[in-house]
Amino acid sequence: MTEITNAPGQLSPTPATPAPNHHTGESEPPGEISQGTAADWQEIAGLLAMAFHSSPEEEIGEEAVFEPDRSLLIRDTGEIVAHAAAYTRDLTVPGAVLPAAHVTLVGVAPTHRRRGMLTRLMHHQLAQIPEPIAVLWASEGRIYPRFGYGVASQMLSLEVESREVRLPAPAAPGRVRTVPADAARPHLRSVYEAVRADQPGLSSRDERWWGRRLDDPPWRREGATTLRVTLHDSDSGPDGYVLWRARGEWGTGGPQGEVRVAETLATSWQAYLGLWRFLLGIDLTRSVTVRLTGPDEPLLWLVDEPRRLRVTQGDGLFIRGVDLPAALAARRYAAPVDLVIEVSDPLLTGNAGRWHLVGGPDSARCVRTDRAADLACGIAELGAAYLGGTKLAALAGAGRVRELTPGALAAATTAFGWHRAPVCVEIF
Repeated sequence: MTEITNAPGQLSPTPATPAPNHHTGESEPPGEISQGTAADWQEIAGLLAMAFHSSPEEEIGEEAVFEPDRSLLIRDTGEIVAHAAAYTRDLTVPGAVLPAAHVTLVGVAPTHRRRGMLTRLMHHQLAQIPEPIAVLWASEGRIYPRFGYGVASQMLSLEVESREVRLPAPAAPGRVRTVPADAARPHLRSVYEAVRADQPGLSSRDERWWGRRLDDPPWRREGATTLRVTLHDSDSGPDGYVLWRARGEWGTGGPQGEVRVAETLATSWQAYLGLWRFLLGIDLTRSVTVRLTGPDEPLLWLVDEPRRLRVTQGDGLFIRGVDLPAALAARRYAAPVDLVIEVSDPLLTGNAGRWHLVGGPDSARCVRTDRAADLACGIAELGAAYLGGTKLAALAGAGRVRELTPGALAAATTAFGWHRAPVCVEIF
């Protein structure tokens, strides 16, 4: 069993058993958690393919960013039957960029469901995470709130009827050009870093991650073209880009092609407008689909008929505080805040208790206190509010946050908000 201590945001786990000896064939006792190795990747990929009903080739592509030292697995008679891992990346949060464990590659073999393996892996992983927060995408929304994760952003998907919407004329001169991905990579990186600095929800990308983003195996195309890269140039150089594919289709009335947008980022609204004028005008296509965008999507306010965008909304990033006082002190706040929050956290009891948060747009601090609480909530609720995309008042309306001092909820809701809604443009 995992032993819980009172250290802030940490569990004291049972030490992991050694990885199997691949030379002698010896393995640890069935059901023990051990650290993965690079040599385990092929078998891990096979497990994930089985769990997510994908092909092994789709999972093998993750090997370039796989971090064996952050891999946790369970074996049964030598076979890997459960796995969880994390990537080491930074995450932009309101007013700051901080390290965040990007939890990923979580799966249990269909033959070993309902045996508590996922729970054990999640508890063990939380014990090992050194970053102040953890972030993930959930395959099912009901799974990770059990482990203290809260929905911190909303994901919007768009299906745009190209011929039914109009965009404004460009306000500034600019041009678009489609270039090979390798030649475009320095420009993509420059635009991405400029946007990431102030956009909550975006994660850091080193060369490995840019390689993963631009990787273009046939299975990823789903009947569409190879990945195409189009840049927008202004007088100062490239200031926006779009990654996209096209899928040709013909009906009785002629062409019915579709443009599939993987990612669009720009450092100005003029560049964003220029890219979308290009996308909506591609010959022989009648629709543009975008899978990953957010509530502040500029296209919602650029088109003359937003009803033709066919918006679908769902959950995006899930956030969990691991070292709660460090996490709350790391971000910035939209308005001055001075309140005591009483937090419950049954897994990381070092996070539980009363915390005095004082902060604003320039700095913040969070320390334990004996003062009476102004608000009370669970760790998942603070995770949900952490990126500024979920209002504490909305959670209170659902009975998930309690106001103990009149006026505290309104002040905290304003402070925890942010001028940009969080968005994540990639599944990790």
